[in-house]
Amino acid sequence: MNPVIVIPSYWARTDDPVTVGDVGVYDHATPISKPLPELETCLQSLEQVRGVLRVVVLVVAPPAFAESARARVDGICRMHPSLNPLVVGRREAQEVIRLIERVTPGLEGEPCSLRGYGAIRNMGLAVAAALGHDVVVFLDDDELVLNEDFLIDAVYGIGLETRQGLPIQAKTGYFLTRDDSPYADVSEPHWYDRWWSKRAEFNQLMDRYLSGTRISRSNHVCGGCFAVGAEAFCNVAFDPIITRGEDLDYLFNLRMCGYDVWFDNQWFVKHLPPDVPGHAARYLQNVYRWTYEVKKLEASKDIISLHHVTPESLRPYPATWIEPDTLRHRIFMTTLARTISGPERREYFDILVHGRKEAERWATSVARDYFSFQTYWPRIMASLWDDRALGRALKEMGLPKQPQPTGAMRPAMGSLDDALPMPGGDRT
Repeated sequence: MNPVIVIPSYWARTDDPVTVGDVGVYDHATPISKPLPELETCLQSLEQVRGVLRVVVLVVAPPAFAESARARVDGICRMHPSLNPLVVGRREAQEVIRLIERVTPGLEGEPCSLRGYGAIRNMGLAVAAALGHDVVVFLDDDELVLNEDFLIDAVYGIGLETRQGLPIQAKTGYFLTRDDSPYADVSEPHWYDRWWSKRAEFNQLMDRYLSGTRISRSNHVCGGCFAVGAEAFCNVAFDPIITRGEDLDYLFNLRMCGYDVWFDNQWFVKHLPPDVPGHAARYLQNVYRWTYEVKKLEASKDIISLHHVTPESLRPYPATWIEPDTLRHRIFMTTLARTISGPERREYFDILVHGRKEAERWATSVARDYFSFQTYWPRIMASLWDDRALGRALKEMGLPKQPQPTGAMRPAMGSLDDALPMPGGDRT
């Protein structure tokens, strides 16, 4: 096998709270001035891992300071040459997008880019295909790898079959919390969160997986500990439309196309997320996300070539989250409760009056768009696969750039000064 580790890395100008309605807002984005970014500790943990062939870092940042973010990532990656890091920023992404546009002229939207959770994952798959990697291992930059066999565990079973003859082309591990627990904390600090919590359902699922055989059929995907083989990722794309939760949504996409995701109870990472500023903005994204999932799965029933994904097949979680009436009740009660009590009441009131209705209208209008795009994906990936010209360009452009000499002593690589935009030029 020829696996590649893909790490999406999200950057922000500051760690100020985000505003409801902001576009391009991501969980756990790293402030550009942070002294010790999560990406650094993640890459440091990968140094111990055996068999790392290449690590691809996808740099996600607003256009206004994309070059600064790229320079900061270059500085971090230069500290880890043994990982053979390849940085994919705006210039590298444009090379991929240009080839896709030649293959599928007129394809609308940004199905493969460095903006939007699903499109970013698709960019990782596209880069892997161009470089000829037959397994993609997704890792998040706010996670730590805990043992040297991480990559061996990641590819374990991929390409084989279960005892029932079912192929294993995609599988997920799980993450440990700061307390080294695989379970979610079921204590609810606020009464107004009771309708929105899924922790008890999730823990029931984890009980089942952790007490069973090493490999079992999964209803859950941990996007930061996820491996997918070429047979699956060359035929099934992530959904570029979804606002968040692209990992679980990919499980739905795979099932609709005849693939399963499998759970490996011996493969895990440690998750160390920073605090999330602006909970109302994240909540609204989730309202859009789950509303869209319901509409999308309903629309899929009209497409004969697809397998139907039902709530009954996803118990105990996430079954109730894709039941239309149950979801509407959850959204209404949670939004109302948070309007009455808690922080950001004005923002929740606006969601109660306008946001949830706008989410319904939007989800209805785009519910079928993924299926149109998905018909193009196998052709896109076939054109990208082991493309030597594109692969060579990505390798040359994606090398972490060296700092330009100034005649004065420069600070250590990866420091704040590396966040300053660097002039372009050929790489040696």
